[in-house]
Amino acid sequence: MSVLTLEAARAAGLRKDEVYRMAQAGELERIGRGVYIRPGELDPAMASLAGATAVKPAATMCLTSALVHHGLSDEIPRATDIALPRGTRFPAGFEHVIWHAFGPATFEIGRITMSEHPDLWVYSAERTIVDAFRIAHLEDIDQANQALRRWVRRPNSSPAELLRTAGHFPRTVTAIRGALQVLL
Repeated sequence: MSVLTLEAARAAGLRKDEVYRMAQAGELERIGRGVYIRPGELDPAMASLAGATAVKPAATMCLTSALVHHGLSDEIPRATDIALPRGTRFPAGFEHVIWHAFGPATFEIGRITMSEHPDLWVYSAERTIVDAFRIAHLEDIDQANQALRRWVRRPNSSPAELLRTAGHFPRTVTAIRGALQVLL
C-alpha cells in the first residue's frame, strides 16, 4: 500500500477514526483530504502525484516539475505541478500541489508513464518543452529556452518529434522553430 484513501481504508475494513488515529500516531502521513501514505514508503518528490492519482487517475506531472523530472531544469519546485483535464474538479487539501487545467482535446498528447513508477503519469520531455513555450508569457521564456537547450544536447533528441508535438499547439510552432534554428 503506497497510497491509502479513506474509501480504500473502508473497503479494507478500517474505520475513519482508525485511519485518523494512525495519522496522529505517525504511522500514516496525510497528503490530501482523505489521502494518506506511509512515511518513507514513497519518494517525497512522487508523494503528491501518487496521492493525486489515487483520487484522480488522470493526474499528470507537468510544467516545471516535469522539466525537473526529465533533467531539463535545475529549479527546485516549491510544489508539484499536476495537470487534470479542464472541467475536472481539483481534489481538495493537497498543500504541495499546483493544479493546472489542460484542454481535454490535447490532454493525452505526450502523456507517458514513469519508468520508475509505472502507475504514475508525466508529460514527455517534448510535450513539457512545448508547454514551457506555451506558458512563457506567464512564466519566463528563459526557462523554456534553457530546457530546449538541454534537450537538444541529448543524444536521442529529435527536433522533428518536438515540432510534431508542437503542431498540436499551433501558437508554439513559430517560437520553437526559431529557437531550434538558433540552437542547431
